[in-house]
Amino acid sequence: MASGSRTLYVGGGRRLDQQFLRTLTLPDGMRALLYRNVEPEVSRQQLVDASGQAPPAAQLEPLIARVRQTGQESADAIEWPDGPGTVDAIPLTGPDGDVLGVLLVASSGRELAALLSRIRWSGFGFGALGVIVGAALSYAAATQVTRPVEQVAEAADRIAGGDWGVRVGGVAAAREIDALARAFDTMAAQLVDQRDRLVQAERVAAWRELARRLAHELKNPLFPLRITLDNLRRARTLPPKEFEEVLDESLATLDTGFRNLNVVVGRFGDFAKMPAPVFEDASPNEIVERTTQLVRAQIEAPGRPPIRVALDLDPACGVMRADAEQLGRVMQNLVLNAVDAMPAGGELTIRTLGAAASVRIEVGDTGEGLTDEERERLFTPYYTTKQHGTGLGLAIVQAVVADHGGRVWVDSAPGRGSTFHLELPRTQADTMKADAAKADAGKGASA
Repeated sequence: MASGSRTLYVGGGRRLDQQFLRTLTLPDGMRALLYRNVEPEVSRQQLVDASGQAPPAAQLEPLIARVRQTGQESADAIEWPDGPGTVDAIPLTGPDGDVLGVLLVASSGRELAALLSRIRWSGFGFGALGVIVGAALSYAAATQVTRPVEQVAEAADRIAGGDWGVRVGGVAAAREIDALARAFDTMAAQLVDQRDRLVQAERVAAWRELARRLAHELKNPLFPLRITLDNLRRARTLPPKEFEEVLDESLATLDTGFRNLNVVVGRFGDFAKMPAPVFEDASPNEIVERTTQLVRAQIEAPGRPPIRVALDLDPACGVMRADAEQLGRVMQNLVLNAVDAMPAGGELTIRTLGAAASVRIEVGDTGEGLTDEERERLFTPYYTTKQHGTGLGLAIVQAVVADHGGRVWVDSAPGRGSTFHLELPRTQADTMKADAAKADAGKGASA
């Protein structure tokens, strides 16, 4: 601080003495010592504790000397009069890095040993008590409870390990244990169903986000491509004949790339912006019949090997709450995939099955089938087994089915063809209508 022709220096800090040690809060069994580094050599008179007395320093001198020399924290095991302990030495340095003092924090091993001893004896006591009580309970319950419960526990462990198909079944036990086993089987079936739905929903959400980002990234180069086309048309500095050749080739290349990018962006954009389903009364059988009529012209096109179409529609499907337009797109994708899988001809089978809680639709072909790897990746967006496919058809199928609260899977093996299964849940109103449809079908059969 300048004042006229003189300079005033203001200094601040903390005095290192026993008062400083008294301000430190330490747990039981620990104490703090302070060595004031004011002499060239280690001096026992400079070591004090909170009371201002000089404790025995012979064992601490090597530790203090090491910290003074290196300026780094260090620790040593010390044998105190009341037992072994540990001393951590912390250098207290000034602004220029000089060691002004050494703070020593000593901890006694006596409290830790006492705590360990208490824990050990408490463990022995509780362990002995647990053995006695466990033996008594085991003897009382072994014949009525243990084995059935072990079966349930083993089944739970197997499910936890990934064996989702395990079930307990009926057990020879008391009524309560048998009810527990049945409840476990019901829970396991529900867990499998919920897991499948959750996995499909998560995959759809993740791939929708990927599709949105890809659409955004692929749109960016479209504008420069169009600008390049315009610039090429205006750049006529070359001789006419030579320029015409370069221009035509460049325009054709750029225009092809532009169209391809637009197609990819459009497909991914449709997938990312897929609207939520509009639920109305819809007939699964009518959707199947309408889809078959739409693709029949393609199936029976001249020059195509013959494909026989077999429909097996269950009248019990009735009507259900669904988005008929989106389910129609699903059926078109599945039917056209089945047709593409049979380049040499074959048989296309479409079957509907009505149940109390759901409606199932199956689309099967007699093509070459799929490998295990292909089945695992089949619903991944942009993955395709076709030479000219975009890989979004089955991703859209899975998205639509997931939006309807259902699930989709495929059974296939090389050389055995493929069958796609769609399972769509019914609402309570759907169930009442399905029961009415079954009753009407039964009256018609009696007549």
